[in-house]
Amino acid sequence: MSNELLINPRSGYLMLLLSIGLLIVSIFLMANDTFIPLGVLGLIATFLIMPGFIAVEPNSSRVMTLFGKYTGTIKSSGFFWTNPFYIKKKISLRAYNLETSQLKVNDKQGNPIMIAAVVVWRVKDTYKAAFDVEQYTKFVEIQSESALRKMAMEYSYDNFEDAEATITLRSNSTEINEMLEAEISERLTIAGIEVIEARISHLAYAQEIASAMLQRQQATAVVAARHKIVEGAVGMVEMALEDLNKKGIVHLDEEKKATMVSNLLVVLCSDKSATPVVNTGTLYQ
Repeated sequence: MSNELLINPRSGYLMLLLSIGLLIVSIFLMANDTFIPLGVLGLIATFLIMPGFIAVEPNSSRVMTLFGKYTGTIKSSGFFWTNPFYIKKKISLRAYNLETSQLKVNDKQGNPIMIAAVVVWRVKDTYKAAFDVEQYTKFVEIQSESALRKMAMEYSYDNFEDAEATITLRSNSTEINEMLEAEISERLTIAGIEVIEARISHLAYAQEIASAMLQRQQATAVVAARHKIVEGAVGMVEMALEDLNKKGIVHLDEEKKATMVSNLLVVLCSDKSATPVVNTGTLYQ
């Protein structure tokens, strides 16, 4: 048998009343010298019945085995009585939170990164959780970290070094989390575990390269900003020259146009405020 088998045991309240009654009768018989053997047998029967009582909490289960053979699983909550010789293993059906340790992994580009994840899981098949793996909680922890490590090695941290990457760990969190959940689910199927949610909880460059990567990002941002500033400044200079020429306000030769373009670009592209200089002479002085 390799599948979960649900069983519905009989209520334990009736057997509890019978065992109490049997205990009272046994004590009464033992008080009479004539019926002592019957009283002893009654006590033995009572003590044999007692181990069969079992209380199952909500969202909990009991896996039952008889002399090494799996006989079924109780998932109903309540007070029951079962075969006293059953060995009862408790397996919780509640959802668990697993937060992996921060793993140091090399991403697709070989950059060391620190990554961690949170996995929400619960037992779905009690037979597999009890008998197909040694310790299902430890199995979940190890396989989750293994899946996270595999995921981190298959994708780049961002697009700075891998400009052609369509999916990165930092930019595509939704897609990465979905793939991580699918990867962990596939690994935990053997243990009868259902993965409710899996998501990356921590992502950063490793300490030894974090400062260098930050400087690179800042430099990239500065270059991009300067590119936009220069592009806008060139458009403004071009518009100014066209308006001056169209309205005939002033006629400039090529040398003065070059001077004007140079001055305007310095003013527009500078990161500091320009200091005006008033020319009281002519343009050629």
